[in-house]
Amino acid sequence: MQFRFSIRVQLAVLSLFLFTIPWLGYKYVWEVEQYLRIGQEQTMIGTARAVATALHERPALFDSQAAFLQNVRPGTDLYAPTIDAPIQLDGKLNDWQSVRELSQTYTDSQIVTQFASKGTAVTLSYDHMVGRHGDYLYAMFEVNDNSVVWRSPDSLSVDNGDHLLISLKPRAGDLERYIIAPYASGWVNAFRLNDNPNSYRATGNALAIQGRWQETPKGYNIELRFPLTMTSGSLAFALVDVDDTTQRIKQYAMGTADPARLEGMGTVVTPSPEIERILSGIRYADSRVWVVDKHKRVLARAGDIRSAPGYRPPPSPASELPLWQWIESHWLLPLYYHILTRPPADFVDELQDAYALAGLDITTALGGHPDSLWRLSPDNKAVILSAAYPIFIDGQVMGAVVVEQTTHGIRSLRNRALEKLFHVILAVMLLGTAALFLFAHRISSRIRTLRDNTEAVIDDHGKIVGQLPQSRQRDEIGDLSRAFGGVLNRLQQYNSYLEAMAARLSHELRTPVAIVRSSLDALPHVPNDQQPELIERAQQGINRLSRILNSMSEATRLEQTLALEDPEVFELRRVVEGCAGGYQQAYPNRTFALAIAQGEYQLTGSAELLAQLLDKIVTNAAEFSNINDTISIDLRRQGRQIRLSISNPGPLLPEGMGDQLLQSMVSIRKSSVSPQQSQAPHLGLGLYIANLITRFHNGNLQLENLPDGSGVRALLSFPAAG
Repeated sequence: MQFRFSIRVQLAVLSLFLFTIPWLGYKYVWEVEQYLRIGQEQTMIGTARAVATALHERPALFDSQAAFLQNVRPGTDLYAPTIDAPIQLDGKLNDWQSVRELSQTYTDSQIVTQFASKGTAVTLSYDHMVGRHGDYLYAMFEVNDNSVVWRSPDSLSVDNGDHLLISLKPRAGDLERYIIAPYASGWVNAFRLNDNPNSYRATGNALAIQGRWQETPKGYNIELRFPLTMTSGSLAFALVDVDDTTQRIKQYAMGTADPARLEGMGTVVTPSPEIERILSGIRYADSRVWVVDKHKRVLARAGDIRSAPGYRPPPSPASELPLWQWIESHWLLPLYYHILTRPPADFVDELQDAYALAGLDITTALGGHPDSLWRLSPDNKAVILSAAYPIFIDGQVMGAVVVEQTTHGIRSLRNRALEKLFHVILAVMLLGTAALFLFAHRISSRIRTLRDNTEAVIDDHGKIVGQLPQSRQRDEIGDLSRAFGGVLNRLQQYNSYLEAMAARLSHELRTPVAIVRSSLDALPHVPNDQQPELIERAQQGINRLSRILNSMSEATRLEQTLALEDPEVFELRRVVEGCAGGYQQAYPNRTFALAIAQGEYQLTGSAELLAQLLDKIVTNAAEFSNINDTISIDLRRQGRQIRLSISNPGPLLPEGMGDQLLQSMVSIRKSSVSPQQSQAPHLGLGLYIANLITRFHNGNLQLENLPDGSGVRALLSFPAAG
């Protein structure tokens, strides 16, 4: 069964294009989001520039933090992260868990001094890190030692057991060395050593360095604390291993650097309180700000990335109707968020406790040029934008400011815009689809009504039995209805014409047939002297029948002649003048008035056929005029058109018959004609033949009444040749 592609189905298919509106709206909002991201990127670079401006040309913020080192030595140059609470010096190391991942492992590759022969087996290793809380620097050591040797209680030497060496360089002064060598597990303080780097003689207690040394199954743990003011940032730690409890010979020193030498000492970088005070106001700017040195170590930070969306869209107005809010929250928004995504309330922040940063933007900034970087959080829930700007001191890049924000604000704004846009699009789609279906229903109903009305005015035999109702609608369907009405009216007139043509033809044939029949029937019953009269009468009837048949076949012969005729250019003036002179002789009781304006009248066609055209029209004009009437022939040119007018006084044309008289076998002759005219058949073919010849010459023939009502005019127009 073939599918019927009705107008309703077509409009339903067209309505599917409405579904491209949400896609276009989404693409538009996505483009707007890209511009918002570009704006956020520029804003963050501006924020980083503003913070960096406050840090330019301030070397005091960096020199104490060893930022001027050309290279950072892992295990030697230390980083002391900020610790949230003071470390409880109990040797259990529980307070270090939040920053324990920053600790470093020291093995035989970190031996800084070899006391015994180089072939001595290394049995010591430990994990070590430092941290800062307030004005104190904390240090922890988790030591693995197969043999813990305590300092002998009855010996004055402080280095005859396992011990810890500490070297510090104050802001003003030379190297200061300290030693911690306990008798057993418990609270410890340091001793200060003399200035001789090769001597281990204690000169006094250093109570500022305090902590706990706690023995463990694997070795021992050490937790220390001393004020930050004791060092300018240079320090070294070294654990000295003693395994022999008898001879107490030192085997080696393993640590961050050689504590006996000032050169090569390590540095410690702690978050700068001064820089943090400068950044303290940034926490209100919806950003997280980092300050790093040129080795990408964190000097200070402020703010929280989870509370730094960058842009906070305004809250929704509370004036909406409760019913609409219920529909939006229970129906629409759950539907929308099958496509949209809400910014996550929580995500993984891999840089929360970072002590060093890495990234192309930071590398570019440390090269002297600001840059930005987009990245995803490790759980792919958040998009984070970071912007870095260099810090200059004496024309050299000493560090960088890094500003971070999430795109939660932009995503929330995008979602808010898409929600409003989807509301409008959904309403437009629903109303548009409903309007299209109503429109399609109305159109199809009107077309079906037109179809039913058209079928109703034509009976089963194809006869037109009524008139099509006139439509008052001024659209295409109304025009189609009126066109159907006009077509049906013309078909009805044509049927009437065919019926009248049959009656006229029957009437024209009946008279000569009756004459022939009556003459032949009376011929046997009359005397011989009267028979020639009857035979002549029958001959006249036969001649009349012959003229009728010749007239009927004349139009067909003319159509064949027109198909074979080769057009040529001729002068219409000569044809009209020659014909007008002959008409005066053919119709001596009529007067012909010829008027020809000056000009050329070149015409493409056939002069003989045009003369035949004039004969048909002039004959018709003479038959419908009275004796001594004047028939006017007027020839003139208007632009590219040649106009020929033939007018005669006489009866006017009935209304609406001008075009019908140009059809075949249409005549409006009255019975009151002269006896000579009554003997000739009148089948209405003369003007039909004249119209055929006119169309062959690409012309137009019109019949109309004269403006003064005195007669009729035949108006011909032809395109001029060339």
